Amino acid sequence: MRPRKIIAMLCSVALIGAAVAVAPVESRDLDMIIDDFSSGGLVSQVGTRWSGVSDQVMGGISQVVLTKCTAQDEPCLRLTGDVRIENNGGFIQAALDLTEDGRTFDASSYKGIRLVVQGNGEEYGLHLRTSDITRPWQSYRAQFRAGSDWEVIELSFSDFVSHMIDVPLNTQKLRRLGLIAIGRQFHADLSVKRLEFYR
Repeated sequence: MRPRKIIAMLCSVALIGAAVAVAPVESRDLDMIIDDFSSGGLVSQVGTRWSGVSDQVMGGISQVVLTKCTAQDEPCLRLTGDVRIENNGGFIQAALDLTEDGRTFDASSYKGIRLVVQGNGEEYGLHLRTSDITRPWQSYRAQFRAGSDWEVIELSFSDFVSHMIDVPLNTQKLRRLGLIAIGRQFHADLSVKRLEFYR
């Protein structure tokens, strides 16, 4: 066989192999990780830092503890503490700004937020804040229950309810999210090992 024919055949095989190696992109590949808790400390995958916030900022006495931990050999974020309702209090939360410079984040190309969570059977909330919000008590809220087994929960943006604000949720103007235990006296124990925008 002539050298030119051999080279042509090898090139054809290489092209076929390359075509086979390129798999169709699954929809999950189009999701955006907010945090998988694999980085050091409490710094998220979007570059901002998780912070524990409680009703003590407004005179309450609830206690919040926010830590990185490991579950099933995977890193996760754990929110624990006692929610107390004295002094008009009643919440603890793990809060995260979605940009480092205080600007808004445009999530309008996504359907909602997906979480992988485990907890103590209590009901928790995911609260969103946008640039339309001007008061600390305003937010957009969705609820979920975290049981003893790890579970994937998808919260569509259409599930979020406006709280003490008449402006509808504008996902082009997101600024902050919070994983929150709120509204009644109980012991909170919530772990999260993945948080992402999904399409």
